[in-house]
Amino acid sequence: MLKRFLPWAIFSTGCCWGLANWVANPMVGAVALAQAEVSPAAEDLYYTFYNQRIALIERRDQIAVEFKPTPNFTRGGAEPAYLRLQRDLNATLQNTRGDGGQTSPTVEVRPLGSRYALVDLPAPSRGVEDQLLQRLQQSYIQSTLPVLSRPGGQDSIVVTPEIVVSVEPGTTSGQVQSLLRRYDLELIRPLRFSQHRYLVRARYASGTAILSIANQLATIPGIQSATPNFVQSVDYQVMPLGLLTQTGRGEAGDDQSPQVAAAIPNSPFANSLLPRQWHLHSRGVGNRLLPRTDINALAAWQHSNRGQDSVVAVIDSLIQWDHPDLVENLYRLPTDATDRLPGEVHGWDFSNTAETCDPADTGNCALGDPDTRISAEELDALRPHLHHTLTLSDGDLLAAYPRLDAALVEDNPELTESQRARMTRDWIQKAIASEFHGTWSAGVIAANPQDRPGVVGVAPAAKVLPVRVFGLGGEITGAALIEAMGYAAARHADVINLSLGSLLPDQELTAQIFTLLDQHPDLVIIAAAGNESLDGVDFPAAVPGVIAVGATNISGNRASYSSFGAGLDLVAPGGEITLQSGAGILTTGGTWIKDLWTGLTPPDRPWGPNLDSLGQYVQVQGTSFSAPMVAGVMALLKGQDPEGRLDRQQLTQILATTAHYYPLRLTQADTNHYRLQASLGFGTVLDFPFVRPSGITGRIEPISPEQYFFGQGLVDAAAAVEAVNQSLAQP
Repeated sequence: MLKRFLPWAIFSTGCCWGLANWVANPMVGAVALAQAEVSPAAEDLYYTFYNQRIALIERRDQIAVEFKPTPNFTRGGAEPAYLRLQRDLNATLQNTRGDGGQTSPTVEVRPLGSRYALVDLPAPSRGVEDQLLQRLQQSYIQSTLPVLSRPGGQDSIVVTPEIVVSVEPGTTSGQVQSLLRRYDLELIRPLRFSQHRYLVRARYASGTAILSIANQLATIPGIQSATPNFVQSVDYQVMPLGLLTQTGRGEAGDDQSPQVAAAIPNSPFANSLLPRQWHLHSRGVGNRLLPRTDINALAAWQHSNRGQDSVVAVIDSLIQWDHPDLVENLYRLPTDATDRLPGEVHGWDFSNTAETCDPADTGNCALGDPDTRISAEELDALRPHLHHTLTLSDGDLLAAYPRLDAALVEDNPELTESQRARMTRDWIQKAIASEFHGTWSAGVIAANPQDRPGVVGVAPAAKVLPVRVFGLGGEITGAALIEAMGYAAARHADVINLSLGSLLPDQELTAQIFTLLDQHPDLVIIAAAGNESLDGVDFPAAVPGVIAVGATNISGNRASYSSFGAGLDLVAPGGEITLQSGAGILTTGGTWIKDLWTGLTPPDRPWGPNLDSLGQYVQVQGTSFSAPMVAGVMALLKGQDPEGRLDRQQLTQILATTAHYYPLRLTQADTNHYRLQASLGFGTVLDFPFVRPSGITGRIEPISPEQYFFGQGLVDAAAAVEAVNQSLAQP
């Protein structure tokens, strides 16, 4: 329940938090008034996914705004547009009283990328409602937009006038233009790194009517599919919510500084934090004799080149690639590349919709940014919240986040002010840290401390291609992800890691994945199964040809959050911080950036998910980290086969046949769940919302309880490397 009250939200599939799912209770009817002329009946809200209706409902507690590209800030500086809007809206309410003479509650505005914001409004009264709607007609606001959600869900899905349309191969550009004119659509642009796919805009319709237009377009001959280009706020639920949250900062009594001498025999990383990375070597943690619930990485390194020359594309949120453990393993675009984007060196940011031009060739321009790291504007958006958690008194902090405090009181009325403030600080700090989810994923794959104290990735000699698709607040669009996937393939990535989930099923993205798999038979795509603990993996993990990875914990059980059943292929350690201290996945963090701490003295102890006081290293949990673990193993296999003698199907088969169940254990709860599922049939979905979140039907044949919860089993890096070496040794 508390998830919907957290202020800005960050969430990825399985792994983290988010700055955009924080506060929710806007004014009932605000969106309805704004879109009354175009909104169909609530029960008719849906879009199609391969002729399947994906139902949606309109949120009456939120409204979204789109900012103009160059807002005119009244202070003449870098004040984020969402903060200006919050100030303007609250100025309207300052002297306005609601029903019963009570002072109106504060309006909270949360950034959703750089273009959008979500507005959580107070309960309506006619006078307040009219004034707020008038206040939304600001010179720096492009438009107001409705917000939808899935039935029974708490997600925020913004409906823009944009639609992604795919046409049949052979359709000429003239035919496309004629088709668009016939249906009052205008071409925004062809999608890059894609074929026969266009981003278009409705000329005269807006609001939820866009769904009906897309549904009608999908039935027209010559059009393969048409899907609204939703702006989704994806929640990185890698951190547990609640009073049982543990710090996850290593063993009791450990030095809190990330300076730990290795104590693992035959370790090539003598000065690293490897002893704390149980997912690589579980028997080395705290010198305890633990079951081998790791992926057997040390043995794999001894018989491989540790992923040398393999390239893993990390499609994710902020990737702070100048982290000292990542910068040496960073992909660099070859100097002879013929399709270089302006300024491109180390990947591309598809979440940024501004245009970048080559200073030496002003005709060479492209949407996006050649830098996937945090920008000055984004630092300006995050910094105030971090400062609040470290400088405000308990009372002032709760006053600054009234809806979060109200949610805490509602759910736990016995909490003291001090306890509520502590929980508020913890949640905000985790949300800020989680904006660097892409940095977390990259570290799991290929971190290499280079003989310095630091963390080690599964494939410490592999290269990381950073590709950003998430803006602040977990903001992502289907168009951005489609282009990012095509870009990674065009840059000859060996593996694409998708530590993202909870996305709406998208026919355009599914078709793009099929195309890339067909055109690049050696490309391997790996995705997180999801953190909903549902029968049926998330989208896009459920797309055929994508390897869906679930999560296990340090004890060898299924992590309690990990989805299972239909579509699950493999499992790997994902961590479970509530299980015990040090049971998360240790990886690279992003909040150590100097500019984030401007005007603030860093704390003298770890905060949020951090191992150290600045957040250079973090302990996290989620299928968002089990997926990059498998991506790292695949990079090890690719490194052994530089000539590409083994194709995707052969390597995937090796991963599956070398995986095993023997260190894994079913809990009694999972055993009972399996018995119930087996009695009803494996085609029956027991879990709410009774439709698999991917929109893709899973297997219906009987399977064992181990396969139901663990797929083909726990990935074994050493066994997989050995199998590849043996295959390549054969004539």
